Amino acid sequence: MLNLLGEFDCRLDAKGRLVLPAQLRKQLGEQADRGFVMNRDVHAPCLVLYPISVWEGTTKKLDRLNRFIKQNADFIRRFTAGASPVSLDPTGRMLLPYALMKDARMGKDIKLLGSGDRIEVWDAKAYTDMRNEAVDMSVLSEQVMAPLGNDDGK
Repeated sequence: MLNLLGEFDCRLDAKGRLVLPAQLRKQLGEQADRGFVMNRDVHAPCLVLYPISVWEGTTKKLDRLNRFIKQNADFIRRFTAGASPVSLDPTGRMLLPYALMKDARMGKDIKLLGSGDRIEVWDAKAYTDMRNEAVDMSVLSEQVMAPLGNDDGK
């Protein structure tokens, strides 16, 4: 099970390629060689880089939805629209899909965030703006984490 961690400053080259940082490649292990799917995030103005095994798990969940229910069909269509396969070249670079980059208003300066089983891809300025938003982490942590209890896995 992946537990990707870290925050990485990156810069796109002139052809729109991103070098995946060595620390992330190391955390991904063999997953990095299998490829990825890049898609829009459903909540934030960023992109999400899914290792192919994680994307396959996500699509299995989508396959359980009844497409004859309009809400399900709409969600599947909107969620998968634009999802694009990407892979690393021998030097660890990947070409980011132009349409997705345009939608997320990505510039040359990029921030990558290890986020559990996926990698968030942010425009550096948009990431800074998000981090500067007023959010009371104390309240948010109580709302999100308190219902889970104190089970620390022991």
